[in-house]
Amino acid sequence: MTDGFHFVRHGETEDNRRGVRCGGDRDVPLTAQGVEQARQAAARFQRSGRTCDLVIAGPLERTTVTGALFAEALGVPLLRRDWLRERTLGEWNGLPIAVTRPWFAAGETPPGGEGEGAFAARVLDGVDELVNGSAGLLARRPLLVGSKGIARILLHRLAGRPGVELGNCEVVAFTRLSAPPGGPGWWRCDALESPLESRPESPKAMTGTCCPA
Repeated sequence: MTDGFHFVRHGETEDNRRGVRCGGDRDVPLTAQGVEQARQAAARFQRSGRTCDLVIAGPLERTTVTGALFAEALGVPLLRRDWLRERTLGEWNGLPIAVTRPWFAAGETPPGGEGEGAFAARVLDGVDELVNGSAGLLARRPLLVGSKGIARILLHRLAGRPGVELGNCEVVAFTRLSAPPGGPGWWRCDALESPLESRPESPKAMTGTCCPA
């Protein structure tokens, strides 16, 4: 079987509804709409018949609740991993996304928050553990549950597509196409339902290079 995993962004939160930033140092619950989004997405994923023997969620309430709903629908275990925590945003938490977007594009570090380089390294170290760790988690075709920033790093660094954003409870599949010994892993990313929203493009399938895997 080809190696790979799925990823789903958590359901809607009040901060998502308001269009403001919500980092890994801001733990907010799902809205009622967000819970329903997660239930419906989990049911669709279960009906798709895709192989998935494990759900791995970030530690925040919005991701653990979304993950628990997927695990329940699939009848599989749920694990939590801190590397799936959203980037900490410090003083940028609660600010409008439109205001902060240029700061992200410029690579600025939020006061009291996490730098882009440190954040990306944390996520990619987690992917390396998933792929190469002794627990053999990748063989279980896990579903990862995280936030928009985690998805951004995965889509950029694994599939080679910066600027792609996932909607709430949007599911994508990452497939490792090859892994030369000592070289970079090659990954393909496919949207399972609607095309991915991108600026300026919206690809249905993307490939690229990852960190050494």
